[in-house]
Amino acid sequence: MDNATLPSETEIGRVALTVAALSPTVEFYRDVVGLNVIDADDDRAILGAGKQALLVLNHRPDAPAREASATGLYHVAFRVPSRAALGDALRRINSEWTLDGASDHGVSEALYLSDPAGNGVEIYRDFPRASWDETPSGHVEMVTDPLDTQSVAAAATGRQSMPADSDIGHVHLEVSSVETARTFYADALGLRVRATYDGAVFLAAGDYHHHIGANVWQRRSKPHAGQGLAWFEIRLPDEAALDATQKRLRQSDYAVSETGTGLTVRDGDDIELRLRT
Repeated sequence: MDNATLPSETEIGRVALTVAALSPTVEFYRDVVGLNVIDADDDRAILGAGKQALLVLNHRPDAPAREASATGLYHVAFRVPSRAALGDALRRINSEWTLDGASDHGVSEALYLSDPAGNGVEIYRDFPRASWDETPSGHVEMVTDPLDTQSVAAAATGRQSMPADSDIGHVHLEVSSVETARTFYADALGLRVRATYDGAVFLAAGDYHHHIGANVWQRRSKPHAGQGLAWFEIRLPDEAALDATQKRLRQSDYAVSETGTGLTVRDGDDIELRLRT
């Protein structure tokens, strides 16, 4: 492993959202996205695929709405293992909700929608890695073409929940500047830049297409507060990787706090990131 980069086994862990209305949000992620409720009370709900927790909903009835100029979440992207599972998701969306968009990205097939609080959601499945195209510079080629939703829907099996081996493939953020994001996520944290487009950068551990996306398309500039993204996790394969990452972050002058389960740090836009094994 290169000590300046995160190991290729690195992956996204849980994502936590602050919501003012808990019940309709839980119902959306259960009935439309297809997660199952693992634990819930008046203050919090934990949802996931199988027994794996993926999403934490923190209930804060008095939390102010996210300001139009505030950085934060663009979308959280749930990855399913097959086209059949994507077809099942599409059928749930068409039955229970409204599809905002659908794209073939060359590396994946993706469905886009928004939860009841306006948080962006992507449900996608990857094409086999051998089919991904790379540029001469080693970046991955991603495109945005229309998705053949009819053939995706035709692959559905009628399943009402995400398969147990579904996960969160990536988190896409709205940031104040691409350079701010790159300085933190690439230079300090140790992700590799995998693609750059007008107003956006995509970064990953190893040769994945992206674990983190960051864009400035809505010209957001204020630190995030209130409803929306509370924090998200990056899971590292072992303690050695966690220690090396902590050292890099501190050398880059980011304040790192040790917790009972790992580390907490805030990126250049004050978005909370939790690191654990």
